[in-house]
Amino acid sequence: MATKAATAGAPKPAKDKALIFTWEGTDRKGNRVKGETRAGTIALARADLRRQGITPLKLRKKSSSIFSNRKKKITSKDIAVFSRQLATMMSAGVPMVQAFDIVGRGHNNPAMQEMILAIKTEVEGGTSLTKALRQHPLHFDDLFCNLVEAGEQAGVLETLLDKIATYKEKTESLKSKIKKALFYPAAVIVVAILITAIIMIFVIPQFKDLFSSFGADLPAFTRIVISLSDVVASWWWAILGITVATVVIATNIWKRSPKFRETLDRLLLKVPVIGMIMHKAALARFCRTTSTMFAAGVPLVEALQSVSGATGSAVYEQAVLTMRDDVATGQSLTLAMRQQGLFPHMVIQMVTIGEESGALDDMLSKVADFYEEEVDNAVDALSSLMEPLIMVVLGTVVGGLVIALYLPIFQLGSVVSGH
Repeated sequence: MATKAATAGAPKPAKDKALIFTWEGTDRKGNRVKGETRAGTIALARADLRRQGITPLKLRKKSSSIFSNRKKKITSKDIAVFSRQLATMMSAGVPMVQAFDIVGRGHNNPAMQEMILAIKTEVEGGTSLTKALRQHPLHFDDLFCNLVEAGEQAGVLETLLDKIATYKEKTESLKSKIKKALFYPAAVIVVAILITAIIMIFVIPQFKDLFSSFGADLPAFTRIVISLSDVVASWWWAILGITVATVVIATNIWKRSPKFRETLDRLLLKVPVIGMIMHKAALARFCRTTSTMFAAGVPLVEALQSVSGATGSAVYEQAVLTMRDDVATGQSLTLAMRQQGLFPHMVIQMVTIGEESGALDDMLSKVADFYEEEVDNAVDALSSLMEPLIMVVLGTVVGGLVIALYLPIFQLGSVVSGH
């Protein structure tokens, strides 16, 4: 009967119709307890509580509001925090179902809470954790699921969950550093464009009316700036529309075309400073992911398949897939890496030592630590460099426009003083 109830409560394609019920009751020891539960009907909610050893005294549907129904998006950071919470609880001996219940009900994100409790219901009904996670591919990728599967098969799920949590935390930390590195150049460009547009549309037309009363030829630089101002003021809507359309089209092409994505990534890797940071970040991800997969006992060929999508670069993704094919034919990982021409000599030597000593996961972990620190230092250096660069760029743009506007006034002053 319990199995039947669990199956009935398992999420179906229409799981969004599950309701939240608040309850008060007594546990097996007679203690007064209360909380919330999610189920399709009040009968299923009551059955779920009894299955947990709780005798419900009060059970009612939770009142909804426009604010409580709004769902937050599940982020990769949410998954990282969930991984650490689950690993900690299971390492402390908390049963899996109870750990899911505690983590799920304590989460602030309703969407995350719903997903965790749905996974808990599936596991409670007899589904393996790996199969339950694979039903949510947007949030648990093949790499995550493969590691959990390896842990379940080897009977060391707690250890693997701890490795997954560490991996997700380091990946999120690296991702935030990359975003920080890209933010500064983007901020310079956006601020420069906004200031230029404001001056072009609102300031220069005022000076144009003033200059028309001079009755004299304007300097060439001033005429060029006024002409640009006329174009921007008259066609700003077209310029804005073309810019937005270009960004939207480029984004769609980037998502759908691996070739375009690889070309764009290849160009990005050649950009001074930024390219160097992207190279080191891809190397750090490659080493960290391969180390985690190999330590979990996942075969190298299978591990490289998951690693390819975790590098964060289409160039490195293609290189790792080629390496996977080479390793599958019997080549060593060292030789496969050397043939790609992307991996520094130090990385190849560390992998060679790891393969010869049988400690590949430890060597790759050390390399990952090194490159993560390198990315951190490079981002800090870039931040220090960008602060004066922002001043130089904005000063050049604004200063150039101001000079163009005041040249005629200076010219008029020299003419007046000459008379």
